[in-house]
Amino acid sequence: MVDRTETESRKLLGRLRDAMASNVAGQARLDKITHLIADSMGTEVCSVYLFRDEETLELCATEGLQAEAVHQTRMRMGEGLVGRVARTGVIINTPNAPSEKGFRYMAETGEERFSSFLGLPIQRLGEKLGVLVVQSRDAREFTADEVYGLEVVAMVIAEMTELGTFVGEGAALSARHQQPVLFRGTSAQEGAAEGHVWLHEPRVVVANPIADDPHRELERLHDSIEQLRVGVDEMLEMSRSGDKEQLQVLETYRMFANSKGWTRRMEEDISRGLSAEAAVEKEQSQARVRMSQVTDSYLRERLSDLDDLSNRLLRILTGQGRETGAELPSDPILVARNVGPAELLEYGRSLRGIVLEEGSVGSHAAIVARALAIPLLVHAANITTEALNGDHIMVDSDQGVAHLRPDENVVAAFRDKIAMQADAQERYASIRNKPATTECGKTIELHMNAGLMADLPSLDGSGAEGVGLFRTELQFLIRNQMPKRTELAELYSRVLDSAHGKRVVFRTLDIGSDKVLPYMKPNDEPNPALGWRAIRVGLDKPGVMRMQLQALIRGANGRPLTIMFPFIAQFEEYRAARAEVDKTITREERLGHVLPETLEVGAMLETPSMVFAPEAFFEEVEFLSIGGNDLKQFFFAADRENERVRRRYDTLNVSFLSLIERIVERCARTGTRLSFCGEDAGRPIEALCLAAIGIRSLSMRPASIGPVKSLLRRSNLDEVRDVIAVARENGDQSVRPAVMELLRNRG
Repeated sequence: MVDRTETESRKLLGRLRDAMASNVAGQARLDKITHLIADSMGTEVCSVYLFRDEETLELCATEGLQAEAVHQTRMRMGEGLVGRVARTGVIINTPNAPSEKGFRYMAETGEERFSSFLGLPIQRLGEKLGVLVVQSRDAREFTADEVYGLEVVAMVIAEMTELGTFVGEGAALSARHQQPVLFRGTSAQEGAAEGHVWLHEPRVVVANPIADDPHRELERLHDSIEQLRVGVDEMLEMSRSGDKEQLQVLETYRMFANSKGWTRRMEEDISRGLSAEAAVEKEQSQARVRMSQVTDSYLRERLSDLDDLSNRLLRILTGQGRETGAELPSDPILVARNVGPAELLEYGRSLRGIVLEEGSVGSHAAIVARALAIPLLVHAANITTEALNGDHIMVDSDQGVAHLRPDENVVAAFRDKIAMQADAQERYASIRNKPATTECGKTIELHMNAGLMADLPSLDGSGAEGVGLFRTELQFLIRNQMPKRTELAELYSRVLDSAHGKRVVFRTLDIGSDKVLPYMKPNDEPNPALGWRAIRVGLDKPGVMRMQLQALIRGANGRPLTIMFPFIAQFEEYRAARAEVDKTITREERLGHVLPETLEVGAMLETPSMVFAPEAFFEEVEFLSIGGNDLKQFFFAADRENERVRRRYDTLNVSFLSLIERIVERCARTGTRLSFCGEDAGRPIEALCLAAIGIRSLSMRPASIGPVKSLLRRSNLDEVRDVIAVARENGDQSVRPAVMELLRNRG
């Protein structure tokens, strides 16, 4: 039985290949395919439904249903049995379709005559392309062999779609990789950029989905798998002395590479007529579908490992590796599923922008992108399957969109926006060396955030008065092993050299939550943002903290030094951290090292608990920096990584501003130096309101200093404070509308 089915499957694929090669229009080719499948399966009906847009399926070809319904019958994702297959990616096999939940009768198709229904998703590497359906009058359930054979056919139709087989006069589809496409994502670093696509992992194109000689294809598969296994074993041997997490990944690779089930499924696909490449890609597509449905983070990581291994195997089979001969364009926009911080640093400032399918607002890549001031968009689903190297692309991370192959109207509007921003930057340059003094005579200090040596040239160019936050964890995140004390001391010394005497606030290691060091064992925490992170790690691992403090003291080498501890949630944590500083100073003096000329030790206020800390805390701490990003997420109980909730809560919410005012009042009473650090500090309207309620120092990304200074110099803080007070009295939820109205009235 299996042999006969396999023979029939190979026969059908051979006939499909002939249809692919025939010199007919795309629609005629697709019509021929539905006829061949119905004939081979012994069914009265075969229909192909393809996506017209993300939510709409269209009947594009049929054998057995009313011909007039082609290109007329449409349905939404999830509508009817076909829509259910499209939405879930799950096969429906029923002998009595009308009795199935969600069945939708479409009178124009004449399908009421058919009882049995088999629907399979047409998909490629996780991208949904459509649904393949066969139906018959007899009430029967299709066998496992028939379902499997049709899965192979659906895979070939997906590859035909990718290769443009159905494009042409009267075509069911427009050509792929040629039309303008809008991708929506999440902004992880603001900014706008125009350039050309550079794929971090070039796409593998399977040009031969159907093969004549299954024995030859099996040999190719086995040879490639053996080459893959050898490569994984070599990587394992080289990494034996490396970090444990990398070893675990490679051990998983080896497990999958030696998996008999993985190999057997690909062998079965080849026996039914697929080429070795198509068999690998079919298995990879199904793994990606499973990955999209899994919520367990461990299983998702393992399926991601399998996906990466499949990519490696495809590259061995096709010879299509990273070294494609293509040259990096002069204006590259990096497009990738994900990218590590070290890889991103290798590209450096040559990148105009970055678009990722995965990633997060707080990922390592986002941290590096912010440091390099490169616009970054994450969660841009399926862009790696649509984009080609060299495609024109415009990234508007301010709006959370990327325009791939944009049309003339989009290009014109986008370039107008870029030109306006360039004009504004010229205006900001004229006030670069002027203070941020408001019309009412109050001067606000504007500092910049940094994390890499590459940031420091921006200190003079932006007009920043100093570095309000230097993220020391970046030097730990971009390495595969713990940096040495001497390396860190040299880095911190170069940072101070580049600051030319301006104040630099070094924040001690802020790891955990979304920043996990590659050489530290990750903790499986249900809520890492509230878990073992930042100062909690430092106090539990005093050796690491002590090493960093020593490096900071030696890097200062007699110059002023400012140290800030992150994520202090109770007074005792600050006291314990401060005691470590005092002990380290004593030890360094005993060893004969030069001590800092002056030493300031402060803390980040990122938890609501510290707003209500004992007065002694505000008296003992030498300065405080409000960490706006974390404080806001904890205040509103809204995860800033979660798009569904993070944008619901406004920084200019009356309750949140009241909390900030409470901090300002307490610091004023004790004479404690106070600043505000975070994304909101760099947004002009937010910065204006923070200044109006008493914040006199703001720290932000360098590019934001010009816009913020420009607005401050043209504003009266007393007027803004009065507007905030009236909005509060009126019971407004946010002061934003009232402040915007004030600014509009002032022109």
